[in-house]
Amino acid sequence: MKYLFLLFFVATLISCNEDHITQSKPNIVLILADDLGYSDLGCYGSEIQTPNIDSLAYHGLRFNTFHNASRCCPTRASLLTGLYPHQSGMGGMVRHTDKPERLSGAYQGYLGNNTVTLAEVLKSAGYSTYMSGKWHVGEEKKNWPEKRGFDKFYGLISGAANYFDIAKTARPNIERHFAKDGKEFLPDTTNFYLTNAITDYAVQTLSNHKSDDPFFLFLSYTAPHWPLQALEKDIKKYEGVYDSGWDEIRKKRYERINNLGILNNVSLSPRDSAVPPWENIDKKELLTRKMEVYAAMVDCMDQGVGKVLSALRETGKDENTIIIFLSDNGACAESTEYGIDWWDNGVMPGGHTSYQSYGRGWSNVSNTPFSLHKQWTHEGGISTPLIINWPNKIKKERAITNAPGHVMDIMATLVDIAGGTYPKTFKGNVITPLEGKSLLPIIENINEKVHDYLFWEHFGNMAVTNHKYKLVCQRKEGDGSWFLYDIVNDRAEQNNIIDEKPEVANLLLGKYKVWAKKVGVSGDISNKFSDEK
Repeated sequence: MKYLFLLFFVATLISCNEDHITQSKPNIVLILADDLGYSDLGCYGSEIQTPNIDSLAYHGLRFNTFHNASRCCPTRASLLTGLYPHQSGMGGMVRHTDKPERLSGAYQGYLGNNTVTLAEVLKSAGYSTYMSGKWHVGEEKKNWPEKRGFDKFYGLISGAANYFDIAKTARPNIERHFAKDGKEFLPDTTNFYLTNAITDYAVQTLSNHKSDDPFFLFLSYTAPHWPLQALEKDIKKYEGVYDSGWDEIRKKRYERINNLGILNNVSLSPRDSAVPPWENIDKKELLTRKMEVYAAMVDCMDQGVGKVLSALRETGKDENTIIIFLSDNGACAESTEYGIDWWDNGVMPGGHTSYQSYGRGWSNVSNTPFSLHKQWTHEGGISTPLIINWPNKIKKERAITNAPGHVMDIMATLVDIAGGTYPKTFKGNVITPLEGKSLLPIIENINEKVHDYLFWEHFGNMAVTNHKYKLVCQRKEGDGSWFLYDIVNDRAEQNNIIDEKPEVANLLLGKYKVWAKKVGVSGDISNKFSDEK
């Protein structure tokens, strides 16, 4: 009997120890905004009220040189897989696999079988995996979140959607898929607002998580992606805030960026050449309203983050939860300097009867101090705020790092944090080796560098950097020439030094060509160097 008791005691001790090991792993909340510009948060210089996200930043670590993949689908694919977008099958945009023009490989338009997702890797490390929000890396059910490792999912399978009624799209030929727990689902439009619905499901999921297992929550907002639709109570907070226009607001943001110490030695790029001075605008009422609505959308998202933080506190999980916040690309210039009205009904933006974007003028403000926008591989297109809040690890207040990083690094970081393993094979498929690098060295030693080079390509816009120099090719509104910038001293990319440093340009171009061949970039990669100064 004595020996039986001893065996029971030892078994109980081992079991408790295993539970302790499981519980000691931090919970993970990964928050992704959609089309949020570099300076659209208060903690990055904005006038928009984002106190909850700001609190995460001021008690965590802010990155000032973190990069995404310049557009929603490629960034999401890279974030989820730890690879460059092309390696995951998402070098372009999401595509239906049953269409006649179906592509394969780097531009197939859905996550390939050669990839594993964050959810799949973290699940194998003992995590419960949840997602609320926008997926946008596979339209067919075989590519939906539950097929890629998530235990529960609620949200938008497709891209940009109406915030008040998913069924009402920009144009009649556009279809939007929404799902809940593996099934097509159309939310009741009564009191429905998409940002709040995404938040509410996330909060409910956290409250329902009773397991001792740690959890991974991917909170993927659609805000502030167009259409410009917000709750009137939120819009009212910003009435009159933008009456001074985009030139003045951009100047004020730049001043706050400097005062906050976000960036060092970075000049303010000139107003976008396609955008007229505010004083010459004759649509001021419409355009100020657009920015008021946009600000309200960001504000509502921040309120949602606050509700998630409250849920973590109420369940006692806040101290052992790491929270990561970033954006999928720079702010969106679609499609003119004034934006577009898809429904062309002359209704002022904001409510459920309008479907509009805010245009290039305000996007230029959102991307302060950088030039260009979403889709480009200039800094305005690929720079994102990144906040890591980890109470048990990051103790220094208002910490900022200059270390460069890429969205694919999130996978490597979370694998490290979770004590997981990035597999060589998964479900019988050979998995492409991990490209991302863990950010833990940066978290532990703020300015540690983890990458020697980073690369981009999207719709022919290309770039490569060694973090001292950056070589960029602009095809969206350019002739395919390459430009070289001293990215340390000219982050706003205003002084083309390709004539002064041809050897640097050739070195970077050579590195780019090797990378492009490796990941499957299509199209011509010219040797044409710009002679513009």
